[in-house]
Amino acid sequence: MTETDDTPTDSEVVETGAAAARELVLSRFGADEVRDLDVTVAFEDGVLEVDVYLDVPEPGTRDPDRVADDAALAARRAVDRLFEGDTDVDVDGA
Repeated sequence: MTETDDTPTDSEVVETGAAAARELVLSRFGADEVRDLDVTVAFEDGVLEVDVYLDVPEPGTRDPDRVADDAALAARRAVDRLFEGDTDVDVDGA
């Protein structure tokens, strides 16, 4: 956020969303379980776009598609909280 404005910068929005998505994925799968993780966050003209690609060779009982969807939602929640002035990231949304 800038000194004269409480509105987050586009860069802060992108960084916050990406960090929350990565944190959620790594809370569900260990880093050694993840073959590939790609988090793309864009924020243009007030529109947030989040895309999460997750490749886990042996997911066990966990559904990688569900985890990727949850990660995208966590990114959106984190950005919402950023705009509300709450900078604490809670990946589970509690």
